[in-house]
Amino acid sequence: MKSYQKLTAPQPAACQVEEEGAASMPAGRGKLAPWWVGSGLLVAAVLLSTITVWVLRQVSGGWLGPTPPPKCLLVPESHRFDCYPERRVVVTQELCESRGCCFIQSPPLVDGKQGVPWCFYPPDFPSYTLESLNQTALGMVGLLVRREKAYYPRDIEMLRLDVEFQTDTRLHIKITDAANPRYEVPIDVPRVMKRAENPIYSLNFSWDPFGVLLRRRATGTVLLNTTVAPLIFADQFLQISTSLPSKYIYGLGEHRGSFLHSLDWNTLTLWARDVSPTETFNLYGAHPFYLLMEEGGDAHGVFLLNSNAMEVALQPAPGLTWRTIGGVLDFYIFLGPDPNMVIQQYQQVIGFPAMPPLWALGFHLCRWGYGSSNGTWQTVRAMRNYQIPQDAQWNDIDYMDGYRDFTFDSQKFASLPSLVEDLHKHGQRYVMILDPGISSTNPHGSYWPFDEGLRRGLFLNSTQGQPLIGQVWPGFTAFADFSNPDTHQWWLENLQHFHAHVPFDGLWIDMNEPSNFMDGSEDGCPPGDLDSPPYTPAVLGDSLFSKTVCASAKQKASVHYNLHNLYGLMEAKATASALIQIRGKRPFVISRSTFPSQGRYSGHWLGDNRSQWKDMYYSIPGLLSFSLFGIPLVGADICGFSGSTSEELCTRWMQLGAFYPFARNHNTQNEKAQDPTVFSPAARTAMKDVLLTRYSLLPFLYTLFHRAHLQGDTVARPLFFEFPQDVTTLGLDRQFLWGQSLLVTPVLEPGADSVTGYMPRGTWYDFYTGSLVNSSGEMLKMSAPLEHLNLHVREGSILPTQKPGTTSEATRRNPLRLIVALSSSASAWGDLFWDDGESLGTFERGSYSYLVFNVTQNLFTSTVLHASTEATMVTIDTLSIFGVQKPPSKVLLNGQEKPFSYLDNQVLTVSDISMSLSQGFSLQWL
Repeated sequence: MKSYQKLTAPQPAACQVEEEGAASMPAGRGKLAPWWVGSGLLVAAVLLSTITVWVLRQVSGGWLGPTPPPKCLLVPESHRFDCYPERRVVVTQELCESRGCCFIQSPPLVDGKQGVPWCFYPPDFPSYTLESLNQTALGMVGLLVRREKAYYPRDIEMLRLDVEFQTDTRLHIKITDAANPRYEVPIDVPRVMKRAENPIYSLNFSWDPFGVLLRRRATGTVLLNTTVAPLIFADQFLQISTSLPSKYIYGLGEHRGSFLHSLDWNTLTLWARDVSPTETFNLYGAHPFYLLMEEGGDAHGVFLLNSNAMEVALQPAPGLTWRTIGGVLDFYIFLGPDPNMVIQQYQQVIGFPAMPPLWALGFHLCRWGYGSSNGTWQTVRAMRNYQIPQDAQWNDIDYMDGYRDFTFDSQKFASLPSLVEDLHKHGQRYVMILDPGISSTNPHGSYWPFDEGLRRGLFLNSTQGQPLIGQVWPGFTAFADFSNPDTHQWWLENLQHFHAHVPFDGLWIDMNEPSNFMDGSEDGCPPGDLDSPPYTPAVLGDSLFSKTVCASAKQKASVHYNLHNLYGLMEAKATASALIQIRGKRPFVISRSTFPSQGRYSGHWLGDNRSQWKDMYYSIPGLLSFSLFGIPLVGADICGFSGSTSEELCTRWMQLGAFYPFARNHNTQNEKAQDPTVFSPAARTAMKDVLLTRYSLLPFLYTLFHRAHLQGDTVARPLFFEFPQDVTTLGLDRQFLWGQSLLVTPVLEPGADSVTGYMPRGTWYDFYTGSLVNSSGEMLKMSAPLEHLNLHVREGSILPTQKPGTTSEATRRNPLRLIVALSSSASAWGDLFWDDGESLGTFERGSYSYLVFNVTQNLFTSTVLHASTEATMVTIDTLSIFGVQKPPSKVLLNGQEKPFSYLDNQVLTVSDISMSLSQGFSLQWL
């Protein structure tokens, strides 16, 4: 049996596979020395751990049991990888040692939190051996062999290792059964045709035990070292662990918590679940991707392409364990080195997000409980009466007849078609909710969606081959199988029928984890390893079928056990496709459940939050996480969904929510209304003003979404993306940026008239006044009365803005104002993407305008790099230049003198420019 960890031996040569000709097996098989040994500090830690155990045994009166073997005492507490992760089991020494693991009891923690595992792997626990390794055109292929069985059933003895050096910044490592095919996630990933020529990473292997060692060439930083714990690959239990180069790790959704994850024995479960966002729970979506910031500001990302129920265990070493119960270990590693580049590289694999229609970026209003179409209409009219911007009106499930999809209540919502017609006349849109549970109890022939779905065989089936029946809003329901292409056609036909009566513009797909008010089905779930697997991750409810369908349910593509986390993605794909075919324009879909690549088809809202101050704060880590996941169109229910909001909370939340990429105020039934019209004149005005600010920034926001669609840039962005070497930014999640240049600092506590925010080093300008703030990289206290949201523009940027209207359609006809924020060297840059706002593939077809703005040496230039007819209908009317250090004597527009104003706060304004977007021009101040 080979050892993982030796205390004194120097690191032997491992197989270095990045070199040409290194595929043949070396004469001496390499063994990697333990990653946590070799320094005096860690030897001291081991001694301290041993002494601590001895002391605890004395004071505990022996309750810690007999002294563990020396090999167990050599493993520091922070480096103990859990050998018995089962929940709801009291791990005894007997249970632990039956697995061949070390048992050292630790004092129990308060509040039921996890702590140091009592049962952990010894240094010599058996693993796989790398038996052979051969070069391929793209990388290499190897054979892994396990000679001693692990402790889960159906251990797989021989594994195939595939390595592809796909690009200079992307590595693909896949481990699967060498003899038998296994389920793999059915999403498109890029196929490469040649091996990377100059990768910025180096890859080594340990042969016995098998392990991966990945380094960044430029710094030598070890990004992955999987020799820290054994690889286990059984049919329904796959586990691999690695060291981490720092404690700064983000992603791994969907969860509620701070943006930066804690490594204090923190287990994150990925299994789509309908539950109000709560700390420690697995929530609506599954995103097995993390971004890690290394010392010095470099970044890398790791994506495990696996859709089965999963846990990711983080520990203080720092270390991480992937633990999944099906599929294969299919890893993509992205080397950045900049965090923005990591996210771009991730989206090169999963797909770039769709370009939303412009109206999707306006303000959306919804509630469950309008009660009628006339009640809904009344709110729309009130918004218009107060001239508060609104682009879309929504309805929740109360518009339906008996909560059945593709119906509307002919009594209470009789005027719904007229309401939609009125919205369209006013340049507004209509969005309604749909659920995937189809009512199954109607008399035959009375409800076409179920009858036809049953006839075509389009529902999830039980193991007996009959539709699995659960319960959702309409009562007993069957669940559409979106893994079946025929279901997409049926979904389209249902939507076509409904659209003929109610010409909706976008769709809100809810309850698509899928949610079920029963556990499994009306008949429960059958016994067996799918519904009761050998290992169940730490899912809410302790069961895979808790508040969802049976994992054993049959779908066209596979069993639900494999496809559960893909359900929302597959429904979003069907829905976006149907909208394109029905409307012939860009689809707008908002989905609750999500999976990697979903940004190609939908946005996301953060679920059924509460009207509480902490929920408002948690929305910021939520939207930043989904920026990492390639779903930039994201936001939370403004003012909170459940519970009753207050005027102060709703005002502050409207200010924050006006800067969610997707901005919707939504409310539950039986609570007082919370749309802007129902509050006091002061609060209503504050809400209106911040929405007008959002609408003025639509050209900037729309351009950010274009960059997201084109190359995977983030829209809402954490500060460390722009300041990766500033360690203070790594833990910030109470502020965020739009793109590179607009800093949002909301008030997140009650009773405040000021807010403290971090200003990274450099010059920042007040968005409203242009007054500058020079920061050395510090926390600054800023005035924040109830009517004010602090916004700052970063030096060196140019923001295209527009005179706001009450809809995006009205706004886009208005003249533009460019805000120029000069850097310390008096330079600035910005851009603008402009098209008709809704047609499909405008960029791909060339039906767009793209302008670049630049300032150097007191000279502003607008350069048209691509032009379309829409650009001729809009003018640039005003330039506001922040940071002009001395009053100019004159200003020249294309060489002609122009009137201007100059303020003491160093703001130069030139009005009445009246240049069409299709015309380049220059403006100089002397």
